[in-house]
Amino acid sequence: MKLENTKSIRKIQSFVKRSGRLTEGQKYGLKELWPNFGIDPKAGQLINFDVVFQKQQPVFLEIGFGNGDSLLEMAINEPHHNFLGIEVYEAGVGRLINEAHKHNLGNLRVLKEDAVEILKDNISDDSLSGFQLYFADPWHKKKHHKRRIVQTEFMNLISKKLINKGFVHMATDWENYAEYMMEVLEAHPHFKNTLSAHTYSLRPERRPITKFERRGERLGHGVWDLLFTNEK
Repeated sequence: MKLENTKSIRKIQSFVKRSGRLTEGQKYGLKELWPNFGIDPKAGQLINFDVVFQKQQPVFLEIGFGNGDSLLEMAINEPHHNFLGIEVYEAGVGRLINEAHKHNLGNLRVLKEDAVEILKDNISDDSLSGFQLYFADPWHKKKHHKRRIVQTEFMNLISKKLINKGFVHMATDWENYAEYMMEVLEAHPHFKNTLSAHTYSLRPERRPITKFERRGERLGHGVWDLLFTNEK
């Protein structure tokens, strides 16, 4: 099945760019440590992973890492993988960079840009081994569903950037959004559920449980994990 030309993808405003007071540590991370961990992409220029990372190894992309706790833990626990995080929340970016510096991580790099534009303009096709999307804004009101980042057009783009057999791992604490994501992924010609049809996965051990998630569990909220592979 021929996928839609990525140039025709409408802009998905799937986030609200929040600004607020930054701590001194977050400011330090954003300014002083940015050259070591941040990437400033140039329009139309592909990011060379062999240059930006210290080692040539599989690259996992996470979009919307929030305060960065889970992404940091994964980078620490998996030194044999490279992690690329995209987030527009400056406080979270600054915090993550600070923590990455403390742990002297060479396998974690950060972009503070619109994820869709980065994927279209700066990420090579067949270059990512995995894609992670954890607790994205569900835009739960029906009139806002068009803002959800998980759309068929967006998954077309993800499929192009992933290698064959690369993984997609999504998690949400909104059951309606989980059902929606399952529907989008299972309807896509290139994504295959690692379990049987319509089946959610148990949380893989490699995905850390965040403070946000623990708080939700105490309140009785469920969490749904979806694990798919890219089959080209």
